[in-house]
Amino acid sequence: MGMPLFRFSHLRRLLLHRTPILRFNQTRLVSQQESRLDDAGPLACHLASRSVIRFRGPDTIKFLQGLLTNDIRPLVDIGRGGDWNTSFSSSSASYLTAPNSPFQSPSPRYAALLTPQGRFLYDLFLYRPPLPEQKLNQSGTGPGPREQEEAFTLHADVDASILDEILVCFRKYKLRSKVDIENVSEEFSCWQRFGGKLSENEPIQEPEAAAVGWGGNVDQSSMSSIHGSEEGWQWHRDPRLECLGFRGIFPSNIIPPLVEADKEADEQHFLLWRIERGVPEGSTEIPKCEAIPLEYNLEGLNAISFDKGCYVGQELVARTHHRGVIRKRLLPLIFTDDIGKELAQEVSPGSEVVDKDSNKKVGTVNTALGSRGMGLLKLEAALKQPSTLAIKDKTDVRVKAFIPEWWPSEWTQLQELQSVAD
Repeated sequence: MGMPLFRFSHLRRLLLHRTPILRFNQTRLVSQQESRLDDAGPLACHLASRSVIRFRGPDTIKFLQGLLTNDIRPLVDIGRGGDWNTSFSSSSASYLTAPNSPFQSPSPRYAALLTPQGRFLYDLFLYRPPLPEQKLNQSGTGPGPREQEEAFTLHADVDASILDEILVCFRKYKLRSKVDIENVSEEFSCWQRFGGKLSENEPIQEPEAAAVGWGGNVDQSSMSSIHGSEEGWQWHRDPRLECLGFRGIFPSNIIPPLVEADKEADEQHFLLWRIERGVPEGSTEIPKCEAIPLEYNLEGLNAISFDKGCYVGQELVARTHHRGVIRKRLLPLIFTDDIGKELAQEVSPGSEVVDKDSNKKVGTVNTALGSRGMGLLKLEAALKQPSTLAIKDKTDVRVKAFIPEWWPSEWTQLQELQSVAD
């Protein structure tokens, strides 16, 4: 039986006042268990779990725009003669450097490819590679030499464990599109810079680069010459969240700028950094052909555009979004004993999370590292205080779920309203 409208509105006002208290309790849990990585940094690691593929050809934008969840047209300079509905060349969609005319590199885009039924398949980070004329020449006295025109190109950072499968899938959709899809993993590598002393406060371009290069007093092209490499590849703010730091694709035969040789961190450190913030990546952490994108928070990670138009699997995503209530979401987890001491190596991916009192299933752990993990849980049970969550058949292993700081408050408000209305 439905709740009268006036009572529902009144309840909404009450819950809006309650939410800051609930979020404070959840945040306090994180502060009590915070990782040493919060005090470390900046750290940099080579992402061996990711590979690079290249899309090249005049139909590149049109091809990807019709497949992926995000709008990738910002990777094209439409304001300088480029039209995303037509063929592209390096001249019609370039970012030219000139004296006193700052160069601004397009930010990478995070996106996903879905099944026709709207389930997650693959995630990818799309980058516009630099053109020679966007960078300094070897003497530092002007822009680099303009080379012979090449077809429009994008590079994609993808899950390395299923690289061949990803290539086959995109080529299946190619049909007559004028786009070549190539594996360039031998030529390029993916890197990440992160850490508590870097991610929240560092500007997008490094301040020490402001006085060098081709252009005016503060020339973005010169700034990127320090922030990037001689070949023009540079660090970019991670397109998902600022707290994740910087991400970039660089030639495999160089060490990226701002990274000391032989001092890069292990990729497991970045995995832990993501786990603690509830940010999944790749087709293992976001189960392929099973995951519903909004349950894995992809809209909050800037992977979905609700204004771009049609793409593969759009119907389910749009319907779930406009319905407004998502009962399950991916949450960061901490595994402890009964007195709150963290337990390492006690939980493996695939473990069921249950309510210890009722023994009912609440969700599943999909990623675990040490005493931390991520799991897809029913919000109503996961956020109940005090927590009664435990691992099935290991009831001495307690599970504490918490809300990441980057979550929009509406996600928990709407869930509470729906729960009471039901």
